[in-house]
Amino acid sequence: MKKFLTLFIAAVMLLGIAGCTTEDSPQTAGNSPLAGQKVAYIMQMAESDIFQMWADAAEQTAEGLGMEFTAFFCDGSDEQWREIISQCAAEGYNGLLLSHGGQDYAYSFLTELLQQYPELKIVTFDTLFIDENGQTQKIDGVTQIFQQDAQLAELSLDYICNTLYADKVASGEAVNVLKVWAGPNYLAAFDRRQEGYSSFEQQGLINTVATIAPTDYQDAESSMAEIAAAALVQYQDGEIDAIWCCYDLYASGVYTALTEGGYDIPMVSVDICNDDIAKMAEEGSPWKACATTNWDYNGEFAMRVLALELAGEYDKIIDPMAGAVSDWLELPANLVTQEMVAGGGVTVSNLDSTAGAQYSDRSWMPTTSWMAELLGD
Repeated sequence: MKKFLTLFIAAVMLLGIAGCTTEDSPQTAGNSPLAGQKVAYIMQMAESDIFQMWADAAEQTAEGLGMEFTAFFCDGSDEQWREIISQCAAEGYNGLLLSHGGQDYAYSFLTELLQQYPELKIVTFDTLFIDENGQTQKIDGVTQIFQQDAQLAELSLDYICNTLYADKVASGEAVNVLKVWAGPNYLAAFDRRQEGYSSFEQQGLINTVATIAPTDYQDAESSMAEIAAAALVQYQDGEIDAIWCCYDLYASGVYTALTEGGYDIPMVSVDICNDDIAKMAEEGSPWKACATTNWDYNGEFAMRVLALELAGEYDKIIDPMAGAVSDWLELPANLVTQEMVAGGGVTVSNLDSTAGAQYSDRSWMPTTSWMAELLGD
């Protein structure tokens, strides 16, 4: 009997230890304040290198916080984007990361959705809210995230002016730039890139020789190659100092026109993918630099923001650029140069190993005590 009591007491003590938690016990996803909640990433566009990175980082962060994660890509269909969002809301998802919604419908659609599902938490990426009168609006409780698009333009143009043509600028001359721009119905992000571009024009640092854009948006890369080739033959050597591209898909077409035409004109771009890196890394490539955000960090950042919304900790949602609490957040941009990707083996997945300290800076990542413990901040 004595032996039985001893074993019984020992068992009870073990159960007590296993069942209790203390302040010193490590947090696990199972005891996260968000454990078991369902979240989704719904991208209006098709899968790509950077958007898959975004989704993977968001998934890893969600799972680290004990949540269930699903990703949906809509192949450019606005109708499918809205259908999947409505379906997820009806199925009881707790939070949604919504990317690239159209500004002609996102505000009214999401406003009505939240009236029907007031407990649903939403974070958007590259999605403006414009009402029927063309006015920019906000939706209470919804945090909007954007790339710092003006900075993307400024970094790439600064590289043209202060690296590629520093002597010319120092002498007071403007750099002659062929501008590759978007056509009609472009994303609102390009408006902010135009702000950065215009500032260099206004300072007299650049002179826009001409502006070109693709004409076939179903095959924008090939269209851009044809348009660029037709434009370049109109100029003599030295009349175009550099080419600036607002978007890397267009830049890929320009690259084809430059290389096939044998032109010695440097180009820079905005955004990045594995194909861009490969072309930049080729010997003698005219593609000298691109400005981009860190897409791994973009996905993690967005999921952290959604988690803070779900936890009701809106006061921990800090804009990286302003350093203040906000529901409008902008992600810092970085410059990736040809030298950073030379030698081969560099992809968007390991770019952090070559792109410098700023690209890997995490100081602006939003967090709170329980999140830091769960994610290992």
